[in-house]
Amino acid sequence: MSIALTEDQIGLQEMAREFAIKEIAPVITKEREQSGEFPWDLYHKMFEAGYCTMGLPEEYGGLGLSIFEQMLIREQLSQYGDRGFLAGSSSANMSFGPVLNGGTEEQKRYYGDFIRQGKIAAFALTEPESGSDAASIRTTAVRDGDDYILNGTKCFVTSGGLASIYTILATVDRSKGYKGITCFMVERDTPGLSVGKEEDKLGFRMSNTVDLILDNVRVPADHRIGEEGQGFYLAMKNLDRTRPVGAIGAVAIAQAAIDHTVRYTKVRKTFGRPIIENQAVQHILADMQIKTTTGRHLCYNAARLIDEGVVDSELGSITKTFCSDMVMEVTTMAVQLFGGYGYCKDYPVERLFRDAKLFAIFEGANQIQRNVIAKSMMRRIN
Repeated sequence: MSIALTEDQIGLQEMAREFAIKEIAPVITKEREQSGEFPWDLYHKMFEAGYCTMGLPEEYGGLGLSIFEQMLIREQLSQYGDRGFLAGSSSANMSFGPVLNGGTEEQKRYYGDFIRQGKIAAFALTEPESGSDAASIRTTAVRDGDDYILNGTKCFVTSGGLASIYTILATVDRSKGYKGITCFMVERDTPGLSVGKEEDKLGFRMSNTVDLILDNVRVPADHRIGEEGQGFYLAMKNLDRTRPVGAIGAVAIAQAAIDHTVRYTKVRKTFGRPIIENQAVQHILADMQIKTTTGRHLCYNAARLIDEGVVDSELGSITKTFCSDMVMEVTTMAVQLFGGYGYCKDYPVERLFRDAKLFAIFEGANQIQRNVIAKSMMRRIN
């Protein structure tokens, strides 16, 4: 909408929309969403369609799509399918990033072998006492001959209970702060590695989210990604590229909420006429669309810049913050216009409202994003 696309790009959108409507939506029922049971059959269909690994280079098992092309597809899969399932089924795109940016060719192919086989990969950074302050992680990595010994606990690991391989951040020297953080690839069956509790979440219920426990986990030194102390850089570089992609999910949820609300207000009558004929309702709907369209343009612009080699941390933070604040506003108004039905699980905006909240929390809380923006302004403006 109001974006110039090529025929190929329109084709990508149409295929993703059709897949979401025909394959995802019928499976992610109200009951399935509430149970949170991961639909492996649907995952395998997603994998065969290439949607689980579309951001990875072709030589490592992906489709090799540009950031903008990925965004077009993710928007459709999120709007007409389920954003939680998409997060859970495509976690390899996040976990492979540090390997792609800092790993050797041998490591990339080793990691890629898991992905080519349809196995799930997960990224483990956050800890119980280290969320927004990612540089203060406590998980340790101690060198022992040709190995490292990892000890610690990770939390909020997306797809952690489903993964066959992990990208794990640990520190070789806590006194060095972020300069001690180092990145490792660790297989699921490594002795000492175990999956802890699965979180019972408000939204994104189709995304498996768990603790990961490392108890004297011995990792070969050749599984270290990059040099010691490069882990924080690799993680942040990855997040700078993924934040705009994640933000398009917020746009998709907001647009879905708008579409459902317009349809509802056309048939819901008060005082003998549809409520959409009331100017007050029209203004609310218009504001919802204004905010959503602005968010979409922010996402698309950021994606196109990244594809051109311009990775702007300030713009990424602005995009993520605006879209995640926006989706809460839009879904809140959708629930309001649905009235009491908007608060009921039999109506779609209830799920959208629950899913919306997470965008302001993950990949760096919005308060942290505002810190990033302000510091960038301080450097940029004399």
